[in-house]
Amino acid sequence: MNTPKRSEIKPGLKVAIVLKKDQRSGNLTEGIVKDILTNSASHPHGIKVRLMDGQVGRVKEILE
Repeated sequence: MNTPKRSEIKPGLKVAIVLKKDQRSGNLTEGIVKDILTNSASHPHGIKVRLMDGQVGRVKEILE
């Protein structure tokens, strides 16, 4: 699975992220992006974001 690049992620976008505590299980959490925390254009494990509810994780997919 190809993780989205930073240029594809914008605040207000609905995404599925994997939280730090869920990295082993791979459980995805859905939410709306508030802040983008990764500065580089891409990251092998996904761009790190903060959701509106304050949870932080890496984006695995963009939901429409």
